[in-house]
Amino acid sequence: MKQIVAIAALLAAAPLAAQDHTHAHADSAAVGVMVRAQAIPIVTHTAPALGGRSRTEAQVTQPVVMAHAHALGGRASLAVAVNLEALTLADGEPNPGIWGEGFIDRRHPHTVLHEAVATFSPVGGPRAPVELSLSAGRGFVPFGTDDPMARPFVKFPANHHLAQVLERLMAQAAVRGGPLTVEGAVFAGNEPSGTGDVGDPGRFGDSWAVRATLAPRAGWEASLGYADINSPEEPRGVGLDHHKLAASLRYEATRGTAERSYALVEWARTDELNGSRRSFRLGTVLAEGALRRRGTEVALRLERTERPEEERESAFRTPFPHSDVSLQGITRFSIATLAVSHGLGSLGPIRMRPFAEGAWLHAQPLRTPTTFVPREFYGSDRMWTLALGARLELGGTHPRMGRYGAAAR
Repeated sequence: MKQIVAIAALLAAAPLAAQDHTHAHADSAAVGVMVRAQAIPIVTHTAPALGGRSRTEAQVTQPVVMAHAHALGGRASLAVAVNLEALTLADGEPNPGIWGEGFIDRRHPHTVLHEAVATFSPVGGPRAPVELSLSAGRGFVPFGTDDPMARPFVKFPANHHLAQVLERLMAQAAVRGGPLTVEGAVFAGNEPSGTGDVGDPGRFGDSWAVRATLAPRAGWEASLGYADINSPEEPRGVGLDHHKLAASLRYEATRGTAERSYALVEWARTDELNGSRRSFRLGTVLAEGALRRRGTEVALRLERTERPEEERESAFRTPFPHSDVSLQGITRFSIATLAVSHGLGSLGPIRMRPFAEGAWLHAQPLRTPTTFVPREFYGSDRMWTLALGARLELGGTHPRMGRYGAAAR
């Protein structure tokens, strides 16, 4: 029933999502509003999932309504994203290898208020050679790569909590000049405690991040980022601090909706620190690409990510906030994912893109002896998943998420 309610809420947005509403002010400064929505009915089979047994589950993932408003010729904007996974993914989504916010081997539902960021450019603008923008609200920290929702795969990479920092109260500035963009932000470091969390103002400013992006020619960009996050997994600020470093190279070229070429290579590392002493180091490297021709897209992702193994309350849940700073082990997941999708056109305002996505995984403990042994827990150290479903979209195509103002040009 909750999944039906979520889909109904998305369909209610169809009249807005199907068009761009633009009005002219007396000063001729245009104001535009674009509303988009998506939902993905999906069936996931995992073998083995637990103790040598397979599991098959049907869900609705990524039910999101997004709105973007702009004014003053694009110098002022507001980005809002409402995520309804609290209704459809209360127990998480099957996603072997992933972890975060109290879930493990299942992707956690994101907060209802996924993004709400206002941006103003006091210097320059979208077409100016130099631009300075200021942004504030709840959203994406300038670190790492795009939100996985805006990438070719439905299943998130296992490195989601190593390669992105999102859903934080933050204030940031971005400066763009020629091919170089530099972003800096201060934010509240704690991760959301649940889907209803809108952030803790008391912790605002305890963490910071910077990212530099070079775009030497159309479609190409290279970025390097660093984040210093105070106690992200303990809301009182007494847990381990995270120092994060990330680098990436990205290429994308599109021609309408039928043709697309895309590639991304990223590396990231997180050091977990107790004071000035490093307790743990987790690393990831990922490469993915996609090619779309005549509406059919084939995408491949290769990933190697190191995951902390925490005490489990149940098969797929860990205590959150964490009760201590110890680990039962570190597991390296090597994952190869292949996805194929095809656009079927539109049914009224709704675009449909059925897909099939399969992954092969190998889980290897990095420390021996270790309390967590993948072969004993899963029934094998080699697993596979198959996901079948369809992207349902209203309004414009899904934008890149996580860059604002001058950084989004």
